[in-house]
Amino acid sequence: MTDVSIGWVGLAASLLLVAVTIGVSRGRRLGLEKDLFVASARAVGQLLLAGWALTLLLADDVPIAWAWLWVAAMVPVAAWSARRREPRLPGIMVTTTVGYTLGLAASLAVVFGFDVLPYEARVLVPVSGMVVGNSLKVVVVSATRLVDGFRDRAGEVEALLALGFDRWRASRDVTAEALRLALRPQIEVTRSVGMVFLPGALTGMILAGVDPLDAALVQAAILFLILGSAAITGLVVVLGGARLFMTVDQRLVLPDQPAD
Repeated sequence: MTDVSIGWVGLAASLLLVAVTIGVSRGRRLGLEKDLFVASARAVGQLLLAGWALTLLLADDVPIAWAWLWVAAMVPVAAWSARRREPRLPGIMVTTTVGYTLGLAASLAVVFGFDVLPYEARVLVPVSGMVVGNSLKVVVVSATRLVDGFRDRAGEVEALLALGFDRWRASRDVTAEALRLALRPQIEVTRSVGMVFLPGALTGMILAGVDPLDAALVQAAILFLILGSAAITGLVVVLGGARLFMTVDQRLVLPDQPAD
């Protein structure tokens, strides 16, 4: 079987599609040219840096503790990214960190506790990266929908509080809707995988020469890990966020409102 290696020429050729996208942006006056250029340049730089670091990290004589250190660094970085994308939600850095920690811990416990995949650095780092990276989308959507939901349904929440319902019951519909909308895209990905598209892990393993059936089983396991971890992380974010919108005396306080 032929080894797959695109080299610098192949990378340059793939950038032709970025040029096409920039052309579409210019032709339709979308104003995305700068964003496309910056995003492409950052992707190349960050991936090359990650590839170089992983080459060192995954060497046979490197202790797996260094891989765990990499995984530990993923959590605050992802939490900071969530805070930057949805700054309106108070405490999102803390709730996201807690959610990621619980979701990732559950995923890795299943992977290594049940011997789904071998306990090695080459498994630990990529699986953790896929779980955290895909959970980030759920976090951002759930946080955005939570803030918008409280703003749009503030009267309903305040009415429930006035009737004597506690803050968890008063905010239940808002938190449920935020989490539902956040999880739906990942559910659709899980539903349509294999028929509509082939995910990155499956494609990568097939390109690396892994038997397609084995690659499909690994991809299915990873999708389930992502789905469960995203649900845990999103739940922590919406419940923690809802709690921060409520005062101890059962009043709703939005970010732009004074607490007193």
